[in-house]
Amino acid sequence: MKVRRSERLIDMTHYLLEHPHELIPLTFFAKRYESAKSSISEDLAIVKKTFKMRGTGILETIPGAAGGVIFVPEITMAEAKAYIEQLAERMSQQDRLLPGGYVYLSDLLGQPDLLRQVGRIIASKYLGQKIDAVMTVATKGVPIAQAVSYYLNVPFVIVRRDSKITEGSTVSVNYVSGSSERIEKMELSKRSLARGSRVLVVDDFMKGGGTVNGMKSLIEEFECELVGVTVFAEAKFRGVRAIDDYNSLLFVEDVDTRTKTISVVPGKYFDED
Repeated sequence: MKVRRSERLIDMTHYLLEHPHELIPLTFFAKRYESAKSSISEDLAIVKKTFKMRGTGILETIPGAAGGVIFVPEITMAEAKAYIEQLAERMSQQDRLLPGGYVYLSDLLGQPDLLRQVGRIIASKYLGQKIDAVMTVATKGVPIAQAVSYYLNVPFVIVRRDSKITEGSTVSVNYVSGSSERIEKMELSKRSLARGSRVLVVDDFMKGGGTVNGMKSLIEEFECELVGVTVFAEAKFRGVRAIDDYNSLLFVEDVDTRTKTISVVPGKYFDED
């Protein structure tokens, strides 16, 4: 049954938002709405203009018989920074300070709207790069990885510190914890990651970078390539970090356990290239 143009535009926009980084042929929309391709093209031009104007993302047009459109979600740097600045204020609250200079994040990382924005912000950093999988370590990094993988439309894989019988055969590596300097172990199911994959690593919090460096070692064991590393928040670290090439959305620049004060600012993600 044919639908009115206003209804068609709403449904088309919703469909595109729900299927990022997926090639959608014009014939799909033509059949869905029983409309001519020329009408669909005009509708998509309106959606494309609106997405660009609102900073929602890019609607790429692929010409040819096998072509169509691909929606690439993104966020402007100005909008991303404004959001992270507000988040930094929330994280600077005194009651978030935990022993050891850590900051309580569990309530924030349980909020769907925050995760959507964080996933969109991180994914936007890697728009021009081919990514096959997002990797994180259990457990608090999982919701972040899931949000990022949604906006990149790729699988996410979970590295664990202990064996699970449901994982099957695993590959394990030993790594040095950057903050405690203890030898730790992490492992990943052999079926989780295909050889040659290009992997983006994300995590919730970083101090010395040992955990992230462990994931980097796992990626090498799988004969895969590390595309980049982005953490939700990093803390000031007096020693030498295990990694130096990474992005962070937030930086805990000062913690005073005596006065129980925390100062949080936007992280390396917003540094000028």
